[in-house]
Amino acid sequence: MLPLIISVLDSGVCCGGGCVSALFFDPRCLQSLDGPAVPYASIDLLKLPQHSKDSVFFRDGLRRIDFVLSYVDDKDGERKQERRKVYEANLVKVGLELETEDKIESEDGKTYFVKIHAPWEVLATYADVLKIKVPFKVNDIPDNSEMPMNWLSTPFRLPEHIMQPEPDYFTAPFDKSKADFFLIDNKDTFFPPSTRNRIVFYILSRCSYIREDCGDRDKKGIKRLLNNGTYTAAFPLHDVSLSWSTSPLERYNLYKHWARFFCFFKEQPLNLIRKYYGEKIGIYFAWLGFYTEMLLFAAVVGTICFVYGFLTYDDNQWSKEICSEEIGGSIVMCPLCDKKCGYWKLNTTCNSSWQSHLFDNVATVFFAIFMGIWVTLFLEFWKRRQARLEYEWDLVDFEEEQQQLQLRPEYETKCTNRKLNRITQVFVSGSISLIIACIIGVIAYRLAVYAAFASIMKDNPTTQLEVVGPYITPQLATSVTASCINFIIIMILNLMYERVAVWITDMEIPKTHLEYENKLTVKMFLFQFVNYYSSCFYVAFFKGKFVGYPGNYAYMFGSKLRNEECDPGGCLIELTTQLVIVMTGKQVWGNIQEALLPNWWGSRRARSHPESLYSRWEQDHDLQAFGQLGLFYEYLEMVIQFGFITLFVASFPLAPLLALINNIIEVRVDSWKLTTQFRRPVAAKAHSIGAWEEILNGMAVLSVVTNAFIVAFTSDMIPRLVYMYAYQPQGEMNMEGYINNSLSVFNISEIPAENRPDDEENPSWFNSSITSCRYRDYRYPSGHERQYSHTMQFWHILAAKLAFIIIMEHVVFLVKFFVAWMIPDVPSDVRARVKRERYLVQEYLHNYEVENLLFLGNVFPLFVPCMVKFNTP
Repeated sequence: MLPLIISVLDSGVCCGGGCVSALFFDPRCLQSLDGPAVPYASIDLLKLPQHSKDSVFFRDGLRRIDFVLSYVDDKDGERKQERRKVYEANLVKVGLELETEDKIESEDGKTYFVKIHAPWEVLATYADVLKIKVPFKVNDIPDNSEMPMNWLSTPFRLPEHIMQPEPDYFTAPFDKSKADFFLIDNKDTFFPPSTRNRIVFYILSRCSYIREDCGDRDKKGIKRLLNNGTYTAAFPLHDVSLSWSTSPLERYNLYKHWARFFCFFKEQPLNLIRKYYGEKIGIYFAWLGFYTEMLLFAAVVGTICFVYGFLTYDDNQWSKEICSEEIGGSIVMCPLCDKKCGYWKLNTTCNSSWQSHLFDNVATVFFAIFMGIWVTLFLEFWKRRQARLEYEWDLVDFEEEQQQLQLRPEYETKCTNRKLNRITQVFVSGSISLIIACIIGVIAYRLAVYAAFASIMKDNPTTQLEVVGPYITPQLATSVTASCINFIIIMILNLMYERVAVWITDMEIPKTHLEYENKLTVKMFLFQFVNYYSSCFYVAFFKGKFVGYPGNYAYMFGSKLRNEECDPGGCLIELTTQLVIVMTGKQVWGNIQEALLPNWWGSRRARSHPESLYSRWEQDHDLQAFGQLGLFYEYLEMVIQFGFITLFVASFPLAPLLALINNIIEVRVDSWKLTTQFRRPVAAKAHSIGAWEEILNGMAVLSVVTNAFIVAFTSDMIPRLVYMYAYQPQGEMNMEGYINNSLSVFNISEIPAENRPDDEENPSWFNSSITSCRYRDYRYPSGHERQYSHTMQFWHILAAKLAFIIIMEHVVFLVKFFVAWMIPDVPSDVRARVKRERYLVQEYLHNYEVENLLFLGNVFPLFVPCMVKFNTP
């Protein structure tokens, strides 16, 4: 086969390793891949192969398209034309080969496409510079990692050629001077497409677009050319169109075995993902899949705890007392708001009391402790999984400083000195203040509308509905509407804070891409943390805690809005409501955005054009761009979910189950988007999930504290246990009389006029014979020498709550530290294999050098002694 490089005339210049190319063949410049230029007259163009436009090769069918640039030639774009001309000429000088598709060949009639090919010499040079690891020998270390009873996983496994798309090799950093040491069977295929596009992007990011005589060396890089509109897009090509149903290529295999929803129960082809998209994307899907697998255990235990609450429904003595006509029906409760709320009977909270028992029972304590241990196991086992991937993907010696700590063009051009960015501090504090202000607004809404709901629903016909009527209470209406409003505010603020975080980070001008991503990660997570979780923190730790008592109520910031109370069923059910609405709403809305709102325009164009007319580069051009921060938002979504299932999981044991269902869908939605809706991302290396790992560790520690406080202060578990063990009148181990014991008595005549309900707000059964009302607290009654001050039982309960928090935190933290100590971050077999492979690599390199010296000694007998003498210290 005669591999020909057919250059095409644009500027009429043939330089160095290639020619600037354009629409027509350049009769002056035909070059062999491995030899000198070939005279044009010796080639019969009519005999060259004719290729479909749906191809990843140049027109000659030999040179692979490694990257594509697109641009629109504006009428007033002389500066852009000059930049492109210089930039493309400089690309040619470094050895890249270009071929341009004229706009008349494009579907829209106005877009030019510049196809870029990196020949062997360029690939070898930059592979040496970037220290890219390549194979030199098939790995012959026996793999004894076969799991027992492996046949059980057969239904979930993929074909071996999909899971292991290539053999396991010993690898070493490429050295151009030792090319014969590596397994180079074919120079055209030795570097896979992902490595080729990574090398080309490295060159594109550093190539200047102004003449050297201009003196401004900062004007360089494809990113700046994209920002100033010189080019409209820059992307590597997918290897094949998905319409090629019989194609054995990687993209189609990923689509068939990974990106379809009906593969949800199958394992992920991580090695194929890594080979096609690079390690950075591969590590994300490895983490997401592992997280989903671990959620299965949490979901099972959480469901068992929920079922336990359901099965012990009939043993709920305190709910029976609330619902009974003799006890709950005879207890008159004090108004829950001023003027517009009347007196009410305890049995009206019957349904919420039963609902609360589903989540507030003995299993709650067990589940809170279990989740504290689960999160430790998840993080420790992920470290082991990550270490195994580092070994399997040749990332053990990977140094991010060499690969990703590359100066950002923005830093080079803007950063002339260092100073404290006070604007950043102002915006961060101002943004968080805005979130807090919105939360206060929602709290004010809750306080204001509760009175309205109580007044409107007093004689509302909804109470007569057979199914839902008994459940529609002022408390529920207020909680649900406030949670929905809060969710809408969260979504609106998200849009704003995303732009604010990016803007603030840009103003800081981080030095490197990795530093930029880490700074943005911290800011975005801080905003999202306050935005998503602040309402849950309010319900869990503030609502019902600072309400005062009749005659001495507490008001929000001195206003006329009285602080909210928890009903006798407790605040836990309201925290559950808040958690379900925000968590479920976020997941549903996220999936709608990702799955139901794709790039319909590009998809429509792809369907309406046959591949023979709709070129491969145009097909990919019309897909969505996968930006540098594409994975950032995917990580952020999952980490926010991780917070919901760890920080507040004691209030809702079914949260891990909801997260599991969402993540099963998320894996396939993300894979479908990446395979069908996005252009192929530039391959990038990463040996971990980066800053997210530290964030997860911090949330794991915080979750132990929050769940301990939820059980102690939001749940009624501790007051019930104190009553049963210390205050049960008959001294028996049951909850009889608990409700009456947990309610204090207040003399109605002592309620101030501004707190008393209007006459029309009181129910028909209320009359002057009722002289006292009850409220949820532990205070001495009227007439006592210490009337309305806290009883000794209150202090016993408070001491028990604090003791529980201390004991639970110490137990969980001790178990966490013990588990972390017991489970090494790197599996012993991986550590041994790494050492063994390093030894063998050094041995093979040594033998290679010795063989070369012996060969040179046989050919040039005097050369080796001289060389040895020269190298001797």
